[in-house]
Amino acid sequence: MGNSNSSTVNHRFTSACRAFTQRKLEDLKSLFVSLASQSQSNDSYVSYPVFQAYFGLSGSLGERMFDMVTQHRKDGKLTYEDLVIAKATYEKGTDDEIAEFIYQTLDVNGNGVLTRSDLELVLVVVFKSVFSTTESSTSDYKEMVDALLNAASFSKSGDDKGMSFEDFRTWCSHVPTVRKFLGSLLTPPSPARPGYQVPHLLYEDSVDSNILLLKKEYAWHIGGALPHHELEEWKLLYHSSLHGQSFNTFLGHTSNTGMSATVLVIKDREGCVYGGYASQPWERHSDFYGDMKSFLFQLNPKASIFRPTGANTNIQWCATNFTSENIPNGIGFGGKINHFGLFISSSFDQGQTFSCTTFGSPSLSKTSRIQPEVIECWGIVQASNELDTQHNAIKGTVLERFKEDRNMLKLVGMASNSNE
Repeated sequence: MGNSNSSTVNHRFTSACRAFTQRKLEDLKSLFVSLASQSQSNDSYVSYPVFQAYFGLSGSLGERMFDMVTQHRKDGKLTYEDLVIAKATYEKGTDDEIAEFIYQTLDVNGNGVLTRSDLELVLVVVFKSVFSTTESSTSDYKEMVDALLNAASFSKSGDDKGMSFEDFRTWCSHVPTVRKFLGSLLTPPSPARPGYQVPHLLYEDSVDSNILLLKKEYAWHIGGALPHHELEEWKLLYHSSLHGQSFNTFLGHTSNTGMSATVLVIKDREGCVYGGYASQPWERHSDFYGDMKSFLFQLNPKASIFRPTGANTNIQWCATNFTSENIPNGIGFGGKINHFGLFISSSFDQGQTFSCTTFGSPSLSKTSRIQPEVIECWGIVQASNELDTQHNAIKGTVLERFKEDRNMLKLVGMASNSNE
């Protein structure tokens, strides 16, 4: 039976080697030798403490990942063959293979059932890793952990309700930052490691940070749906408590800033926090505009992101000083006129959030009719090396811009002509 297991491992190792260039295999060998020498194993294996220290994986998540990489042998020895096989599956496999590997890794108890408590343990490790430069305690981000868990489904029946593989795939699509983090566990910690980027929030020294809706944990969550160059600095442009709850004031503070993309965050009287990322400036239009980079999000009590599905082009809305009932004055995203995915009227004291096919989103609040309590808007400070690219962006109609985003539709399905 030992020969059979050895033969299986050798076959998997041979197959895994094909996923890498000779140069990459040499790099992996050098890494293994370096870690094995630190393990005092006569260069034959890597111990868990050295593995944990190099990849920055602590607690139950680190232990489970080591168990996965060593193929559940429970001998505490990671071989070169283990490293190559794990890297090939986890980093070079198909989307389903990678997702299955992560799904099994999250079952930190190893009992075959991925429960809410399993995910909670993992998310605590994630937040400790991402925000390790601060003196945060677990309680500081418990609210965000709960919000991410509230966005998950656990459809498997049993003594403990479990998350099915399909539940997991759906959850990952709504929490892209978590998915990026979990997809980079075999990468040494660094500021560029996927899932680690936290935008630096800029605001005047005179502003009391306690009044701000956008916390660093929220910014981290939202940033998972954005490119790296939009994750450096976000600047507070408008806050209803500071500048007054006025549509015209909002437009004045968000116009001509040199920042076209913004993050709109709302807290309503129900206590729900949500909003949208707008890739285009808030400018007067008589119809929907925008492109497929925009999205809606929830922050509390659930934390989810809803990207465009391609069902229609009703992305962004900004109308002011129109007298027609068919052109409601205010700002919004998705859906259709008078049935928006999110909309704040020009009075800035009422709005709506309905389920919509534009983003595949539910109502973002507890009720469809909302009363904003706080509204704030953050401008995305573009990285300097992206400014020229932005100025030279392709011009044309919304439909022309959508042609560039077709690759995104592969993730969410083919476009249709639905009008909601």
